[in-house]
Amino acid sequence: MSQIQPIIQNDQLVLTTLQLAEAYGTDIQILVNNFNRNKDRYKEGKHFILLTGDYLREFRAKNQIDFSPNLNRLYLWTEKGAWMHAKSLNTDEAWNAYEALVDDYYTIKNNVIPLSKDQALVTVLRTTADLVEDTQAIKEEQHEIRKLVTQIDQKVEEQITLTSGEQRRLQKAVAAKVYEVESNPEHRPQLFRELYREIKDRFAVASYKDVKQKELQSAIRYVENWIPRKVVS
Repeated sequence: MSQIQPIIQNDQLVLTTLQLAEAYGTDIQILVNNFNRNKDRYKEGKHFILLTGDYLREFRAKNQIDFSPNLNRLYLWTEKGAWMHAKSLNTDEAWNAYEALVDDYYTIKNNVIPLSKDQALVTVLRTTADLVEDTQAIKEEQHEIRKLVTQIDQKVEEQITLTSGEQRRLQKAVAAKVYEVESNPEHRPQLFRELYREIKDRFAVASYKDVKQKELQSAIRYVENWIPRKVVS
């Protein structure tokens, strides 16, 4: 998949219909027809953002992409919208492209992870401890500071979830397992849903992205040893 020009709208990464068609190896009209046939299943704000009027003019002024000045409406597709189109196309090329989009496009804003308050405090305390002079009185202060650092480190470790890179590792493990156990592309979406649901149940999280960082290897082993509850026939 060639490099895609990033487009940000409503603080999230989106794709135009043209970009989605090029990624999926299909024609724009096919995506439009699939959308029109299943319009009741798509929700604005969840699967797509529709820009018209002043909103379209404001978007055009940002110069993120070039498009016809005569265009009076523009559909921008979210990650969930891209999944819906891949489901409608249901080809190996579309599913592979969707996985690549999730891995390499829709998550690129997450590459920079700000420090939490606890992590920032750990950094400050470590710096303070390193700068303290080596005297007996200060050694005791260092000891107390390092005890506090250890306590906060433990707390932070319990709370840190997967980075975008670690999320991609888990996504790839899931994809590898689904492709291993199911050769029929029509049945794979069901297995993707089943495996992600079981990951959430196994690690007691609302999304696979909320798996704790320290549990990543356990999650990957769980996926590698996973067996579908029911073989799809």
